[in-house]
Amino acid sequence: MPPDGTNTGLYERDFYAWTMQQAEAIRAARAARLANSDDLDWDNLAEEIEALGRNNRRELLSRMTTVIEHLLKLEHSPSAEPRAGWVETVARSRIEIALLLDDSPSLRTAIPELLPRASVSALRIVSGAFESYGETGAVGVVRRRETIYTADQILDDWWPETAS
Repeated sequence: MPPDGTNTGLYERDFYAWTMQQAEAIRAARAARLANSDDLDWDNLAEEIEALGRNNRRELLSRMTTVIEHLLKLEHSPSAEPRAGWVETVARSRIEIALLLDDSPSLRTAIPELLPRASVSALRIVSGAFESYGETGAVGVVRRRETIYTADQILDDWWPETAS
């Protein structure tokens, strides 16, 4: 670690970026033969550190999918009973996303890439749920959507008009 503590600072400021930087540094040290110890499995150590960062990215994708799923239900389902739970789930998931992005701000750059994947997954989940509950009209509307929601709508305090 540099004497100025920049690696520690990065760890504290952006965990995801730190994991990617550390994995790269371990691979470079191994390639440069700076690490002579046979006691350490350098290649797998780098992969495991990198995997920690990928887990955060996967969690972001999962939380985004959950928000989209429940926003779609709020917007298109005629059901009244579960609406409060859907609103609560969206609010809780948005808080978890905000906390994740506070710990790893560089994950914000992954949002545009993750948004289409989260949308496709949410559409599948919602279509299946609507079909299982006999909400066939809602299924058709959801399947015809070309765009789902923007990143701002997912992350901020936006709600469909039919959310209440």
